[in-house]
Amino acid sequence: MLNYSPMITYPNIDPIALDLGIVQVRWYGLTYLAGLAIAWWLLNIRARDPGNRWTSDEVADLIFYGAVGVIIGGRLGSALFYNLPYYLSNPIDILKVWQGGMSFHGGLIGVLLAIGYFARKTQRRFFEVGDFLVPVVPVGLGLGRIGNFINGELWGAPSDLPWAMVFPGAGGIPRHPSQLYEAFLEGLILFAILWWFSSSPRSRMAVSGLFFLFYGVFRSLVELVREPDAHIGYLAGGWLTMGQVLSVPMIVLGGILLYRAYKQQNRTEK
Repeated sequence: MLNYSPMITYPNIDPIALDLGIVQVRWYGLTYLAGLAIAWWLLNIRARDPGNRWTSDEVADLIFYGAVGVIIGGRLGSALFYNLPYYLSNPIDILKVWQGGMSFHGGLIGVLLAIGYFARKTQRRFFEVGDFLVPVVPVGLGLGRIGNFINGELWGAPSDLPWAMVFPGAGGIPRHPSQLYEAFLEGLILFAILWWFSSSPRSRMAVSGLFFLFYGVFRSLVELVREPDAHIGYLAGGWLTMGQVLSVPMIVLGGILLYRAYKQQNRTEK
């Protein structure tokens, strides 16, 4: 039985970073801007590597299309996967990005569509673009989870661990700071893995496959200690979450892409 005595109090950071009266700048939005800026900077570094045929203008275009895909896909995915009845009744709220409520899996679909458009526009193969882009995606993921933490949303399940936190509006009991777990695994660790892996020449699809595989695994692990959305709850007998349901296909796809990438490499080497 868990001992729900108070442990670490949530720091209760004001989600509004700057209040200009008619305009409010929120930390959540700033984390997205920071993620895009850092991604742009890192991709320009990658573009200068020998063998890459990318210009700074192409990097800027790719970041722009990716940002559009993230925002539109993330919001629509949040509505479709997690709270469709609410948004059908309140469609204008889909535009309120600053309040949070971005689905990674929806954003991923948006980015994949953006990659497809960019690849066609620049006459590149889809995975040539994907393999170039995905090593910097964890930067935005990690910063986005920090934004979730500042907003005091998407907290974890009840816990008696020493670092458990009491989040406002979460029942007054200590919970896993699952946003920080995701920032660490899906952000810092995934970035380190992909940046290292992509620093050497790899078969096409290998970098993208590794991203899908590890993100799916990391997200599924954190979902074990993350409180599911109240209006959805646990699925499949009280242990499976919507995040896990959406992540399993990513793990499968990642494995398939890695298999095909190295099968192709073996054929080339023979």
